[in-house]
Amino acid sequence: MKGVILAGGTGTRLHPLTRIINKHLLPVGSYPMISYGIERFRQAGIKDILLVIGKQSAGLYTNYLGSGESLGVNLTYRIQETAGGIAEALNLAHSFIVPGEKFVVLLADNLFLDDLTPYIQSFMKQGHGSARVLLKPVDDPRRYGVPVFDQSRPELISYIEEKPAKPKSNYSVTGIYMYDDVVFDRIHEISRSARGELEITDVNNLYARDGKLEYDILQLWWGDAGTFESLLEAGVRMRGVLP
Repeated sequence: MKGVILAGGTGTRLHPLTRIINKHLLPVGSYPMISYGIERFRQAGIKDILLVIGKQSAGLYTNYLGSGESLGVNLTYRIQETAGGIAEALNLAHSFIVPGEKFVVLLADNLFLDDLTPYIQSFMKQGHGSARVLLKPVDDPRRYGVPVFDQSRPELISYIEEKPAKPKSNYSVTGIYMYDDVVFDRIHEISRSARGELEITDVNNLYARDGKLEYDILQLWWGDAGTFESLLEAGVRMRGVLP
């Protein structure tokens, strides 16, 4: 199995820091943010990892991470020229994934303490062309994509509502997704949103529509380190994760 980490984007909520350096290279505790996703993959036995990065900080990534050998992984890089949404960034992984192969996708600013291994094992039992997302209970689900569960088949998500005014559950869809190569066909089925992006929620809702979107619930801390407050909390929570 392979891993894909999406580390593009402009990080506008973290200006002015992100006018100098890419968000995913900002320090979280003693290490740049990007280090934690790589370690979570390595811990789960995933050593072939693709990083999708923006061109502005490409040299910084390669200077810090290199080939990944010192981290016990093999790194490949793709450049996302312009920000066009998570699904557009994911589509850059098409040539990295062989037909029929399953893989895990992380948004680089999603930091968490769970070991991915049991969730990957569950996904491996799913059939070809299915998907799996990881959820987490949150205090204010209105800020996130919120799953609506299938009443007749509780292992499935019926659909995902993006930042609903009246959430139907208190769960957030985290930035941890599991797919096989069929996802690239799904990406080609969707259209750009009002903000001009290819949205990953639209991709996941195609799986949900067809009864092929399953889920697990993270048991330990998870955070989206996209604001100064959450970046500070992540530095405390992730202390000791890396040696």
